[in-house]
Amino acid sequence: MPYVLLALGILFVLLAANAHAPRRHAALLVPSFFAGWLTIELAPHLLVAEIVALALTAAYGGLDGWAGWTGLALGILGAAGTAATIVAARRTVVSLRESGAPLDLDPEGAPRYPLAHLFLPPLCLIPRRGVRVDRNIVFRQEGRLRLKLDVYRPAESASDTSGTSGKDLRPGLMQIHGGAWVIGDKREQGLPLLNHMAVQGWVCFNVNYRLSPRATWPEHLIDLKHFVAWYREQAEEYGADPDFLCVTGGSAGGHLTAMVALTANVPEFQPGFEDVDTSVQGAVPFYGVYDFVEAGPWPVPMGATPLLQRMVLKLPFEENREAYAKASPVTYVREDAPPFFVIHGSRDSLLPVEEARRFVRRLRETSKAPVIYAEMKGGQHAFDVFPSYRTARVVEGVERYLTGLHRQYRQGTAPEVPGEVTASLEEPTVG
Repeated sequence: MPYVLLALGILFVLLAANAHAPRRHAALLVPSFFAGWLTIELAPHLLVAEIVALALTAAYGGLDGWAGWTGLALGILGAAGTAATIVAARRTVVSLRESGAPLDLDPEGAPRYPLAHLFLPPLCLIPRRGVRVDRNIVFRQEGRLRLKLDVYRPAESASDTSGTSGKDLRPGLMQIHGGAWVIGDKREQGLPLLNHMAVQGWVCFNVNYRLSPRATWPEHLIDLKHFVAWYREQAEEYGADPDFLCVTGGSAGGHLTAMVALTANVPEFQPGFEDVDTSVQGAVPFYGVYDFVEAGPWPVPMGATPLLQRMVLKLPFEENREAYAKASPVTYVREDAPPFFVIHGSRDSLLPVEEARRFVRRLRETSKAPVIYAEMKGGQHAFDVFPSYRTARVVEGVERYLTGLHRQYRQGTAPEVPGEVTASLEEPTVG
């Protein structure tokens, strides 16, 4: 039993160390990410499990020898590291405030994220009270191709939308799942955000798209443009305003979110429906990749990775740099870009945080619309999949930001946020 306690102590220290300094070596990248992701975003649950495991092992003879005492010391050190990640997560509100996110937009009466979901994360899979979910609605069908979406909307507005006037139509939100363009599904991601937005009166669409290697870029983006065209025609059936749509998504979904927002009405990406308006009124990409051509924080350009060359674009990078540039959101940054709220974790081990920083720099240099950047101190990649404390606060911040955009749209005023968000990334706007 002493050696069991020693093994537990070593494990807990390694988990804490990896959470605070993720490994980016190629051989350790994936296991380091998963270990850090679970440790950071489920830190309170892990801390309880560590304390219980140490206590039980010690009580059943774990301290009978030097190995047990060493394991206990290491275990306490590891638990302290886990506690430190909880403290970092509690700084999320500070990070959001320093970014300029309007957290106090509706301070009175705004529903908070349910505490029950923080204690029991699987509850986020169940629609929240007051939310109706319509699943597997086909939005694109061509031959054997059938692309589906799920709709999250307020339950009280779902029963009858036949007499809805334009003034009563609700804002729409499009959610794009991640998964490196090759895996993922609408049932797996964005659920904490979509449930909260629906409670707050939004009509949300969790959208699927074709995945590689069966799909070749830009078919992923074209599918999402088809959704925007479908939304223009069908939004009112679900009580949504066809003229107001924002877009969000994480990881590959963050890349696609930025592409949807920045390539409005580009004919190449909407073949056969070039005349449809595919513009959106706001974008919230989470931990995305925005430049396939310039290496920046990468050892090599993202486009030079086997994933993109063999499975997504299916073109050699060096001979086809222009094609990779055309797949990069940074290429389409322009003066009339919609408002952006870019979110990234400071300890993201899959997509380094510098990727977001340089994209925000380009947006702020060029776009006339407001650009908010929130860097989540201690946050890993895909942090919002779990309904953690960090997720709850970010979800609330995103809702208030998007609700502000919608209010300004209804009032006919240009989007604006507090002036401090125009500060450079070297200033304290990075939380």
